[in-house]
Amino acid sequence: MDESADLVLLGKVTKPHGIGGEIKVYPFSGTPENFLQYSQVLLAPDEETVPRPYTIKRARVQKNSVLLQLEECLTRNQAEELVHFLLYVYEDDLPAPEPGEFYLRDLEGKQVVTEQGEILGTVHGILQRDVQDIVRVSNGRKEYLLPMVPDFFVSIDNNQVTVSLPPGLLDINS
Repeated sequence: MDESADLVLLGKVTKPHGIGGEIKVYPFSGTPENFLQYSQVLLAPDEETVPRPYTIKRARVQKNSVLLQLEECLTRNQAEELVHFLLYVYEDDLPAPEPGEFYLRDLEGKQVVTEQGEILGTVHGILQRDVQDIVRVSNGRKEYLLPMVPDFFVSIDNNQVTVSLPPGLLDINS
């Protein structure tokens, strides 16, 4: 999806809702309320297909999901065609993180060091899990899987992530 490098994957359409074309979206972030501020989303059946823009007519949160009414989706049949589609927004449309907060994707490519100065490697991905996200750190020889526990991540700046890990955590990854 090179043509869409400035897009951020936010969720996935899970099913139609009602008969008027609403879709139910499972948000990949922990804040489905963020969907309420978007006026446009982009949908694609898979990661290889260039997403198509859709205009949000109405959005509302329902438990841990989001219900979207799209101007281009007016019937249940049209909504059923969008089931399993991936939902993106433009990166520039994301809300700015609060002070002390960050987007997990912003960790990609940063060097990870311990408070003692040991270089563990570079962040090469985030594994998103239901219970807890996992940060993948690799130095070419070893890969470490670090649980995204706020107490473990001491500081994050433009190029580096400093971690304070409990004794034995790195040994589990060996």
